[in-house]
This record gives sequence, C-alpha cells and structure tokens, in this order.
Amino acid sequence: MKIVNKTTFNLVTTIVLSSLLAFSSSVFSATLPALVDDFSNATDNNLSIPRQFMSDAVAGGNTKVEPNVAAGILQVKGDIVPPRGQPGWASSIFPLSAEGKPTDASQFDGIKLLVKIRSGNMTISANSTEIDNFDYHAAPLVVAADGKFHEVKIPFESMKRAWSQQTPLNTATLNSLSIVAFSLQPASFDFEIDEVSFY
Repeated sequence: MKIVNKTTFNLVTTIVLSSLLAFSSSVFSATLPALVDDFSNATDNNLSIPRQFMSDAVAGGNTKVEPNVAAGILQVKGDIVPPRGQPGWASSIFPLSAEGKPTDASQFDGIKLLVKIRSGNMTISANSTEIDNFDYHAAPLVVAADGKFHEVKIPFESMKRAWSQQTPLNTATLNSLSIVAFSLQPASFDFEIDEVSFY
C-alpha cells in the first residue's frame, strides 16, 4: 500500500512540476504586443490593465479631467488650472504592467498614435522605472487642428527629458505610456485617441 501511495505521490508531483514549468515558460517567454490600446473596452487597455487619469490636483492645482470612451475612441477634455508657480497638467496613463514592473519594449522603434487634437498642448512620454523624479522621456504631439485623426510616429530616440540631465531611454524598462496636456496658465484642452501602439 505504501509503495502504491509513494508511486502515486511521485506521479502527481511530476505532473504538477511539469505544469508549473510549462506555465512559467509561457509567462516568461511572452513578448509585449505592438497594440497597447484600441479603446474597445470602456476601462481597460488591450493588455487588460485599467487606464489611469491624474492631474496637478495631487500637487495643489485645480485642473479638471473628463475622460470618456465611446465607439472605440478615448476623448479627454478639461480645464487646466495650474498650482501657483508651477505648470498645470492632466495625464492619461496607459500601463504596460499591472504591477508597475518594467516591461521590455526594445523590439520596437517608437510609439504610434492615431490622434485628433482640438485644443491644448500635448506630449507623449515613455515612462521608465529607471527614472525616479518623474522627468520621463517625452516628445511633443503636434497635429493640425482640422477635426481629423492623424497618425503620429514618435521614435524613441527623439524623446528627451525636460529638466534633468539627458540620459538614453532604456526601452527594456518601460512600465507605462502617458499623454499629458499641459499649460503654464489656465487653459482648456480637448483631444481624442483612436489607437496607442508601438511600431
């Protein structure tokens, strides 16, 4: 009886370990897909992670943000009311990892957006876990305010930090992308995003 139980235990152990190894292998071999968000879900991006929205309210500002997803489009609008002596901002964040851990995007050359800007100043940033002062590598988003969607490609190598020493962007350590509306004085902003992806 003990021999049968021991044999059964060894068999079960082998099956469990094999399953764990197979699962671990599939988790660690997974690569980051090019498509980050096509707004087919009201709250989550295509990586099944909730989008996040923040503003200068966390630093004493009074900026208001109104995000809305409908028919596969994210519209973000609001009014920037900066904190005293600081720029005002509103950030739409697209996480690449549910835990905020670094994600390897080094197989890509940059970020691609389908965007329509009605008003306001915008930047796109690639947020690396190596940056600890929030001065992420960013680039301006500039398109004609003609009521049409435009494809914009931002090469990683063109993205710069605003106030810190310039350092190369380590694309193997990204945990999110952010679209930031900003202004030094009270202003409104209104933009729509059809798709966020890498290329």
